[in-house]
Amino acid sequence: MHLVFDICQGIGVAAAVGVRPFLPALVTGALAAGNVELHFNHTDYSFLQSVPFLLAMAVCVALGLALATRLGAGNRRTVETVIGVISLALGALFFAGSLARGHYAAWPGLVGGVVCAAVGIAASLPLLRRVRARLDPEAAGALPLLAEGAAALAAGLSVIAPPVGVIVLGLHLAAAGRPAPRRAEVRGPENPALSGPDPGTIQS
Repeated sequence: MHLVFDICQGIGVAAAVGVRPFLPALVTGALAAGNVELHFNHTDYSFLQSVPFLLAMAVCVALGLALATRLGAGNRRTVETVIGVISLALGALFFAGSLARGHYAAWPGLVGGVVCAAVGIAASLPLLRRVRARLDPEAAGALPLLAEGAAALAAGLSVIAPPVGVIVLGLHLAAAGRPAPRRAEVRGPENPALSGPDPGTIQS
């Protein structure tokens, strides 16, 4: 049963980190430091609950939120790629650490963490892009904060109640497998081929 719970914790945290990496990592590391249903003591992953790591995550959260409102479309894609790589790495480390603290082999967690984080990325990134495109700039600026909060909540719940981790992954898989909505065809001057004949040219 302990192994099952460790796996569920790793799944949920890694999937949450795939949405946004830094705040979920900070929450999970803080819970581990407080020995709240998780710890990495006496493992190779004890740094995940260390003060320097937690401070680094806190700084990254602040910098990420500050930069989010100042990025152009081109720069945003580059930052998304970098954050995606960080998400994969953190997902692998936390899943492996969850297994290692129970004295199980950690390497399956490295693989599983990458997979779960990738699912989180595939589920959240297209959704966030679509939502951002529909919002005005001021509302879009709050989107990263909402994503950080939701991901941190998912990570925290996965640690405290490990079966939640499977639910988190299931929701991400459902979202990732859902086809993107098709854009409606525009009728009007922007698409004259679909707008029909000009009423002024119709002879009585």
